[in-house]
Amino acid sequence: MKRKVSVIGAGFVGTMTAQRIVEKNLADVALLDIVEGLPQGKALDIMQSAPIEGFTGRITGSNNFADTAHSDIVVFTAGFPRTPGISRDELALKNGGIVQSVVEGIARHAPDCIIIMVTNPLDVMTHLAWRASGFPPQRVMGMGGMLDTARYRAFLAEELNVHPSDIEAIVLGSHGDTMVPANIHTTSKGTSVSGLMEGERLDAIVERTKKGGAEIVGLLKSGSAWHAPSSSAVAMVEAILTDSKRVLPASAYLTGQYGIEDIYIGVPVKLGAAGIEEIQEITLSEEETEGLRRSAEAVRETLKKI
Repeated sequence: MKRKVSVIGAGFVGTMTAQRIVEKNLADVALLDIVEGLPQGKALDIMQSAPIEGFTGRITGSNNFADTAHSDIVVFTAGFPRTPGISRDELALKNGGIVQSVVEGIARHAPDCIIIMVTNPLDVMTHLAWRASGFPPQRVMGMGGMLDTARYRAFLAEELNVHPSDIEAIVLGSHGDTMVPANIHTTSKGTSVSGLMEGERLDAIVERTKKGGAEIVGLLKSGSAWHAPSSSAVAMVEAILTDSKRVLPASAYLTGQYGIEDIYIGVPVKLGAAGIEEIQEITLSEEETEGLRRSAEAVRETLKKI
């Protein structure tokens, strides 16, 4: 039987995620949204590109969340987007109720699925989704680390004028202003990036990465990023469906790793058919370790408020 992925939310991120999944022939897709006609219309539009793009997967749109049944993976993109001037705490309050109610439905209809959260604030919403689902933590994860790392690598490649795939990097911590780049693991074809540019320039790239989403929001004026977020989510979907054991950064539930417990935060994980199959503890400087712990506490404080 062909694999199935449900995508919750037919906005820009959700639609692009669904499109990438079927175009890669990873799975059949159910695209779901509460707005009548929206997911159906977008799914029909994508299906009509199949003869041109050559994919064989099917995509259907629905307003009935019971259609998540038999999903191997559910990608959750629904919720209010970031807009200029809104704080992450305010966004958490607005999106928390949506996540709670929808994830409870997912757990009823697709009790064996793996959930990948994309909704912001990412780490907080991932924690709420885990609580609402009742799933083991290895089956609930957040996409944020993938996106932050992709942005960091893209900015570094642009600065150094090298191919983006030549940049090796990993960004830990909460998705947002408290993210923590692991500098000792940031290289260009094995050469430490810190030795290839001035420290001030590297610091500026880190700051730009932290505000990567806000920069796009400011330029668009209405709405937020969707190309890189969807690409990040689909990389995680592919790693799970193919049981590739890829080590990728993701928001995961820690139980003492890095001196942190009982919270979701971005760390390197091994992804496979079971979801998060291992949380990897990499070498960090004392400053990076403290930064990661502060990031976790910021997530914890936001959770307390909602």
